[in-house]
Amino acid sequence: MTTPAPAPATAYGSLPNTSPQPLRRPVSLPRLAQMRERGEKITMLTAYDATFAAVADAAGVDCILVGDSLGMVCQGLSSTVGVTLDTMRHHTDSVARGLRRANGSAWLIADLPFGTYQESKEQALRSATVLMQAGAHMVKLEGGGWTAETVRFLVERGIPVCAHLGLTPQTVHSLGGYRVQGREDAAAEQMREHALALQDAGATMLVLEMVPERLATPLTQALPHCHTIGIGAGNGTAGQVLVLHDMLGINLGKNPKFVRNFMEGAHSVQGAIAAYVRAVKDGSFPDNTLHAW
Repeated sequence: MTTPAPAPATAYGSLPNTSPQPLRRPVSLPRLAQMRERGEKITMLTAYDATFAAVADAAGVDCILVGDSLGMVCQGLSSTVGVTLDTMRHHTDSVARGLRRANGSAWLIADLPFGTYQESKEQALRSATVLMQAGAHMVKLEGGGWTAETVRFLVERGIPVCAHLGLTPQTVHSLGGYRVQGREDAAAEQMREHALALQDAGATMLVLEMVPERLATPLTQALPHCHTIGIGAGNGTAGQVLVLHDMLGINLGKNPKFVRNFMEGAHSVQGAIAAYVRAVKDGSFPDNTLHAW
C-alpha cells in the first residue's frame, strides 16, 4: 500500500488534505455536456481564496464560481455593485493558484462585475480577458435581452460564457430588492425568450436565481445546449450553486430559506462540502417544498 505524499508546507504549516478524488478527470465543457446527457447533476459552489478552492475541489465540486458575492461576504458591502474588476482579478488569481497547487480538477468561472461589460462588447472583451488571464475558464454576466449580442461576441472570440437570469444582484436596485422573479406570465415568457436567445448566442451555462420551479424546470428542458444552474429555483435544473458561506452557516445575515446549512452534522468544512455534493447528485437537495414561490 502506497503512502500518500504529505501536503505541501506553508508558512503556517501544511495545507489540508486536498488531493483530488481518485480517477477524477478535469472538468471541461465537453465533460459538463456528458454529465448533462447522462442525467448527472452539476455541482457548483463559490470560493474566493486558494485554500477554500482546494478544499471544495477535493470534496468533488464540479464548478467553482468566483462570484462578485465576495463583495458582501468578504468585503461587507450591502450589494455586489461596489465590486471592481481588479478585486475580481485578485480573487480569481488566488482561486486558480489554489487549484493548481492542489492539482485541482474543477471548472473555474469568474463574474464580470457591475460596470465592466455594459458599455460595449469591446469593454466586455477587455474585462473578460483580465479574468481569463487570471485563470478563469469561463466568465459570467447578468441579464438578458441586450446581453445576447455581448455573449455572441465573447464566444466567437473563444471565451466561454455563463449567463444569469432571474434575480440579478447587480441590478437589485432596479428590481426593488431581493425578490423572486418570473412569477407573472409576462415575466416568465420574457425570461424564456431571453434564455433561448442566450443559448442561441452561445452561452453554455445559465444561472437561474430565485425563479419558481414551475418555470425553471421546463426552461431547463427547453435549453439542451445551455446547462441551467439553480439557486432558489427548485431541483429541476441541470445543477445547483450556493454561496460557500451560506451553506456553511457563517454569513453575516439570515440565510435565504432555500439554503441548507451543511455544517450541521459535519466534522469538517470538506465534509460539509462533500455532503452538499452528494445531496445535489442524488437529488435530495434542494427540496422543492422550499421553492413554492
